[in-house]
Order: sequence, then C-alpha cells, then structure tokens
Amino acid sequence: MATLTGKKVAILTENGFEEVELTSPKKALEDAGAEVEIISPQKEKVKAWAHDHWSIEIPVDVNVEDADPNEYDGLIVPGGVLNPDKMRMNENCVKFAQHFLETGKPVAAICHGPQLLIETGLLDGRNMTSYASIKTDLINAGASWIDREVVVDNGLVTSRSPKDLDAFNKKMIEEIKEGKHSPVTRTPTPTH
Repeated sequence: MATLTGKKVAILTENGFEEVELTSPKKALEDAGAEVEIISPQKEKVKAWAHDHWSIEIPVDVNVEDADPNEYDGLIVPGGVLNPDKMRMNENCVKFAQHFLETGKPVAAICHGPQLLIETGLLDGRNMTSYASIKTDLINAGASWIDREVVVDNGLVTSRSPKDLDAFNKKMIEEIKEGKHSPVTRTPTPTH
C-alpha cells in the first residue's frame, strides 16, 4: 500500500452524500497514513444517504468558508444525488475545488461528484467517467467521457459508482502519493 504519511486530504461534502462513497475513501486514506478532514458548508455534521434512506451523521472538521485549500495535498468529492447538486450552487465549494484543479493537486470524484467540478470551468479536454446519468453534463463541459471503473487524467481520478470503489481508492492514493501534476487553465467562455 502506498504511504501517505505527512499528506493532508480534504473530503468536500454536503448533506446527502452517498455514505460508502465517503466512508470507504476516508478509511483507505487513513489506512495509508493520510490525515483526512471533512470540509462542508454545514457547521457541525453532515448527514449521509445510503441507497434509499438517510443514514449516519459525520462530524465536520472545517466549515468550507474557513477552509484554506493551500493546507491540503488532495481533494475527494463523494457522490450521491443531493450532495454535489447542493455544492455546485455554493460559491465557496466551487472555489475550493477550483483551487485543486488550478494548482495541479490530485482530485478524486466518484458517481455524481464530478457535477461540482463542472462548475469550475476546468474540465475541457479531460478524460473522465461518472455515474451514467451525468455523462452528457460532463461532455457538455468539454470532458471526454469513458465508461470504465476508474479513469485517471493528470491527477484527476473519477469513477462511476460504489461498485468501483476498490479501483477508485487505489488510484486516488497513487495520485496523492505522486503529488502535484500539471496545473489546469480555464478555457475562456465565448462571448456572443
């Protein structure tokens, strides 16, 4: 197992994250020696969704308004239908995620998680995967969508669903161990 001792990783999430898509990567990171912090617009705790019902609550370590992305070596964005939809409407969440893509730090997003990354405007030309229902959203954002359990593109790790977690966790740890990759620049939005 790759060692992440000395690395600090942020998991950015909102209420309604798919439980296993946060708990499994968090455990894998901690088992590899990383320090992991839960970052959220919520002040004290975030509530999980498990398949078809509300589930566990997890303590929030840092409110996203107070979080400094410079303190972290990598970013994890769990899925769930509600979680990324709430975060992409939150300017602080978008800016936090944007920092990692702009500086070339590893980002790992699973299932619906890439919806947040679309809002950064930094996915043009990236190879990605996701839950099938947001395939068109990613293509419209300029990504090349690939139906594979895990896709890695210059430090950006994406997977489709909980069934891909083993591959997702493995690649996420590899990319965080490698450290910074080439920074991504924003494609200017055409004016009409």
